[in-house]
Amino acid sequence: MFILASQSPRRKELLKQIVPEFITIPAQINERETPFTKPADYVQTLARRKGEQVAAQNPTATVLSADTVVSFQETIYGKPQDRQDAAAVLRQLSGQTHQAYTGVWLTKDGQVQQTVVKTDVTFWSLSDQMIETYLDQNEYQDKAGAYGIQGAGNLLVEKINGDFYNVVGLPISTIARML
Repeated sequence: MFILASQSPRRKELLKQIVPEFITIPAQINERETPFTKPADYVQTLARRKGEQVAAQNPTATVLSADTVVSFQETIYGKPQDRQDAAAVLRQLSGQTHQAYTGVWLTKDGQVQQTVVKTDVTFWSLSDQMIETYLDQNEYQDKAGAYGIQGAGNLLVEKINGDFYNVVGLPISTIARML
């Protein structure tokens, strides 16, 4: 049995590309209990905590978990609290290159593998009007960094360097190699 320890619809869709049959069991952890450290350490710790919790209840299953954050100048941006928070994050990222980090944790046949994938994302310089127009799409609400690169958020992006799907939330080419 293959379990995706996530409730993210984006992760489910991406995983279908490489694992045709799986179930989802979201981990029940309080993410706020994980202290903010360096972005790579933070996502690795969260992915491990999520994966270990689900694997403990399903010891013979293959379990995959992941966590994604956006970071700019060592500040970690998770999901915004509200529209005002999202606007502030987008203003910070405007005209800048930031990083999307995804921690991946996998247990298969009793062996644990974990990694962190980093992608550089450069935003165009965004006017307040562009930010408000994007926020009107309500796409920011459950996205690290307040944008979804796979949707209308792609209009904010000038270029990326690295794995596109990592920015979406699941670096499937890395996971395919882990499997």
